[in-house]
Amino acid sequence: MVRSINIEAIEKGTGISWSKVEDFLTGIDAATLSHKEIARALNESGLAEGWWAQSATVAFEQQIGRRQPGQDCDGEFQTSVSKTVQGSMDQARDKWVAAVGTAEEFSGIAVTRGPELSDTAKWRYWRCGLADGSRVNVHIYEKAAGKASVGLQHERLESVEQLDHWRAFWKAKLGELA
Repeated sequence: MVRSINIEAIEKGTGISWSKVEDFLTGIDAATLSHKEIARALNESGLAEGWWAQSATVAFEQQIGRRQPGQDCDGEFQTSVSKTVQGSMDQARDKWVAAVGTAEEFSGIAVTRGPELSDTAKWRYWRCGLADGSRVNVHIYEKAAGKASVGLQHERLESVEQLDHWRAFWKAKLGELA
């Protein structure tokens, strides 16, 4: 089940009460502003900066009914799951590639693009596109000595129901990396 943004976490991360953030947003008539404009106003006011401004903006948009949990500002949905595995980031990606093999579909939806692999000094990536227009992005980084984090994001989903389905599907797939 997809949950709303955690207000308590925003309060703790910013050191500002949610009621103060709400008062500010009401005062600038934030319900009439775009996501970007709200986040910028929070940044400029000093109430919430960077990632916290984004989170507070999403929480506000959920509160006023503009956005459902799991929905991005374009009206699409995305879900993410992650798992820490033993080994380097290259070994973690090798485990992922072995788990998905040469799959031509995931949960009945055909792979239409990829998979594509790419590397940077700090990251390893695996990406593919599916026939329903959604995309799967796996990003891997070195977490600690001998461990790597494998994060998977499935974006461009159309509904909350798809979020629940795909989150469970990918969580099980990441479980195969143990």
